[in-house]
Amino acid sequence: MDAITLTRQLIDIESITGNEAAVGNYLWGELCRLGYQAKKMPVEAGRFNVYAAPPEWAPGAGSQKPQTDFPNVVFSTHMDTVPPYIPSSEDATRIYGRGSCDAKGIIAAQIAAAERLRREQIYVGLLFVAGEERDSLGAQTANEYAATHFSSAQPAAAQKARRFLVNGEPTENRIALASKGTLRVEVTASGRMAHSAYPELGDSAIDKLLPALTRLRAMPLPSDPKIGPCTLNIGLIEGGRAPNVIPDYAHADLLYRLVGPSDELRRQILATAGDQVKVTFPLELPFLRLRTVDRLPTMIAAFTTDIPKLTNWGEPLLIGPGSIHVAHTDGEYIEKQQLAEAVDLYCTIAKTLV
Repeated sequence: MDAITLTRQLIDIESITGNEAAVGNYLWGELCRLGYQAKKMPVEAGRFNVYAAPPEWAPGAGSQKPQTDFPNVVFSTHMDTVPPYIPSSEDATRIYGRGSCDAKGIIAAQIAAAERLRREQIYVGLLFVAGEERDSLGAQTANEYAATHFSSAQPAAAQKARRFLVNGEPTENRIALASKGTLRVEVTASGRMAHSAYPELGDSAIDKLLPALTRLRAMPLPSDPKIGPCTLNIGLIEGGRAPNVIPDYAHADLLYRLVGPSDELRRQILATAGDQVKVTFPLELPFLRLRTVDRLPTMIAAFTTDIPKLTNWGEPLLIGPGSIHVAHTDGEYIEKQQLAEAVDLYCTIAKTLV
């Protein structure tokens, strides 16, 4: 398995979130060609995850006769990318293009590692999901699938304790001690339209939103001595009708990176924003402390992953080649040396876990 060639082939298939079918079909075909029991796991119309178990894991095959179609260790990452599509290129040391490190190079490294492990009679599953860059819908679907396919012969807690999910994101081949959570916050203000020459006849929604955002920006945020600070990004502001119209609507989307439970933070946000705006919390992915492996270099992931939505797949670990600092940029790349090292690392981790 040539991880460099496979990485470029995957990059050259556009798979911006919502449009993962083509790359999913390609992966399904490649895994079938390699002999895996590959299946398409429906997510929604035109979208699916790809799950593959090695042929040796078929019921009754070899000495590891399974009770379910899940090996004890599963490598997983996502197939979708952020926009815009950028085709692949390479030089002596790097592969460039959208998804090179987030996360198509990781897919290639995981498949290459799974193939090497097969030759050593160590069998891992492969799970590639849709939608990580937007709402983790593919991961949620995969979790529901796992809940209905685990063997009922053992208590759920015992099954889970024997299973491990090795999730791939760009960590520069360092294993994550923890992953910050995500709390999305929507702040909305309402007002009354009027001619801008007579502002006293209207009620400006923007004039309500801006002070609320100013207060939220100034609000102290929690910090953890090992994990670092909770952070805030105001990612989107919209509102108004025209320069000569008093705005009746204004809205902002905020994102907090969590370093612990969110209950107190939510209370503070509501109190600080004030009663001139409406505050809602449409999404939360929790802060997680993660399993590590001895003698591997470590890091703290300031980003969130699909792991909180894949709880039925086993105890999670987080590691992958590439740097998060170039993910989502127009110059995204992955170092060829890191890609090769990742194959070795995934093999080492799987052997340690089994």
